[in-house]
Amino acid sequence: MPVRRVLTLSLMLAVAGGCSPADAPPPADTAPVATPAGVGSILRLDPAFDALVPGDTAVEKVAGGFQFTEGPLWRPVENRLWFSDVVGNVLRAVAPTGEVEVLLENAGGDSTAPAGSYIGPNGLLGEPAGTVLMAQHFNRQIVRIDADRRTTTVVDRFEGKRLNSPNDLVFGPDGALYFTDPPYGLVGQDDDPAKELDFNGVFRFADAQLTALVRDLGRPNGIAFSPDGRTMYVSNTEATRKVIMAYDVTADGGVANGRVFVDGTADTSPGMPDGLKVDTQGNVYATMPGGVWVVAPDGRHLGTITAPEVAANVGWGDDGHTLYITAETGVYRVRLTAAGY
Repeated sequence: MPVRRVLTLSLMLAVAGGCSPADAPPPADTAPVATPAGVGSILRLDPAFDALVPGDTAVEKVAGGFQFTEGPLWRPVENRLWFSDVVGNVLRAVAPTGEVEVLLENAGGDSTAPAGSYIGPNGLLGEPAGTVLMAQHFNRQIVRIDADRRTTTVVDRFEGKRLNSPNDLVFGPDGALYFTDPPYGLVGQDDDPAKELDFNGVFRFADAQLTALVRDLGRPNGIAFSPDGRTMYVSNTEATRKVIMAYDVTADGGVANGRVFVDGTADTSPGMPDGLKVDTQGNVYATMPGGVWVVAPDGRHLGTITAPEVAANVGWGDDGHTLYITAETGVYRVRLTAAGY
């Protein structure tokens, strides 16, 4: 029966029974519905979301035709976004108008892995001097890219053993380099005979010293810090544990009090915890099941921004109010009220 006829019949019965429509039982709660927004959709779950994501926000496609996009990094001096193609093994740049340039071929290393392997570059991080740090999956290291696009190794071993395949990286509140090291660059992952570490960790690199901070996550992936530098967030990309963890940052640069910040394990929508960033108010923008979740500092899921492909990472760009989304074969963006940190 059409909904309108059901409601009309309910009102007639209520009046016939001697009660007014106001006395009738309230309708059953319905799940929030994602509304179309450009090429994607927006799901609004909390009123606080509206102050960050305007009602007319649209998801725009910037460029496409890649194999698996990741690692978005805005380069103000170029007015372009650098991004990685992890499967294509290419580092590229795209202008806001959509023009794409190849910056480095074989950017993750000269791989002999089967087609479709995650052997390319991944996380990118700009340095004050204008150089860029890049995580290389196949070469299992973090390198520095200079102005001539030459690369030099920054870190590749922990206690004499080769890293797994550095994935994402960020500077901590003390200026130290923090990064995650899952095994995605290894064809056999945890069972690959070339794997030398017996854990997949989160590391801190400072003064030429590498320290393992977290060893108990199966697939540590995205990493970010709160604006006040007191909290470190790390996403875990496991189907049985789709969580973002939060850690207190200690005075010596370590972490303590690991706890679940957001849990998407029960959500069967396409997508996994992967890349994440924060805004100036401390809200977290994280790829999760169903799209990019916007999460308040207290852990409330405020809403979701969904591109037409599964999102892998996000990064701020343009004037700081644009969130770029790398999603499978394409690069997308949304213009927000929120400002990126």
